[in-house]
Amino acid sequence: MAMFQNVSLMFKLYCLTVMTLVAATYTVVLRYTRTISSGDLYFSTTAVCLAEVIKLILSTGMLARESGSPRKLLDVIKEHVLCNPRGLLKLSVPSVVYAIQNNMAFLALSNLDAAVYQVTYQLKIPCTAVCMVVMLSRPLSKRQWFAIFMLCVGVSLVQWKPVDSAKVQVIEQNPVLGFMAIVIAVFCSGFAGVYFEKVLKSSDTSLWVRNIQMYLSGIAITFMGVLVRDGEKVMEKGFFFGYTPWVCFVVFLASVGGLYTSIVVKYTDNIMKGFSAAAAIVLSTVASVILFGLHISKLISLGCTLMCLSMQEECQNKTCSFWIQKVNVRQGQLGNIRQ
Repeated sequence: MAMFQNVSLMFKLYCLTVMTLVAATYTVVLRYTRTISSGDLYFSTTAVCLAEVIKLILSTGMLARESGSPRKLLDVIKEHVLCNPRGLLKLSVPSVVYAIQNNMAFLALSNLDAAVYQVTYQLKIPCTAVCMVVMLSRPLSKRQWFAIFMLCVGVSLVQWKPVDSAKVQVIEQNPVLGFMAIVIAVFCSGFAGVYFEKVLKSSDTSLWVRNIQMYLSGIAITFMGVLVRDGEKVMEKGFFFGYTPWVCFVVFLASVGGLYTSIVVKYTDNIMKGFSAAAAIVLSTVASVILFGLHISKLISLGCTLMCLSMQEECQNKTCSFWIQKVNVRQGQLGNIRQ
């Protein structure tokens, strides 16, 4: 916990900036590889699984640097990973919950209109805030709740896609089932993020050890996804079917983005992670206008404006809190000196 408190504001801003830029770049490049790039389309499940493997390798490398020697690295892995099934089980919870979230989101999208899905799914933003209050006993000010509300509305407007009435509804939908699925997905999103934050901040265990524990279960779950969804096709065409340098770049961005996400959660919180994701949406929207000729509607403009205002409000709150904490620490040090 001491390490968390001593991290500078500049380091936090650096991590948030890199995470935002990586996420925005990932969105643009991913769209290019899935919609515009010519050639055979790769299996998205294999890309997700490969990203988990790379995250594990990168985390192991960072742990090796932190340990200082190969022998110490092996001792840490043996103590915290190989001989710590409880720790592995604890960090498998976010992976399992995220897997449930993805499946529920797919079920909801299959039973709800796209516009309804896009808007209701943004309830994960205030849900994350509620989970932080309940699970971490961390109260939020009225200004923070207002900023979260603006962010939720802004993201909903940017991602709003009106239903095309000319399209014929072929698949019968069950709105009740879709609504239940979206509620579960929203809760899973908030719970998993806050649970991971609580695990990271409740002990002095290295961030990279926690990442290794989580990515091991993540590899197992995503590999099961490959077998279930694309198993026959992968066996026929190969795991790396359709991979190009751009696809490899997507996997690399997903891996680096995942590592920076864990750093942001460790040294800030899930609220800031949400605002960083919103900033990435704004940047990727601007990039899509330039690269793909995306038409900016009034709703998108209003949504981006609300997101920018909410981010400015939250940044002011965080900056004020940081300097108040610094002043309190300095006053405490002066008081000790006088005594």
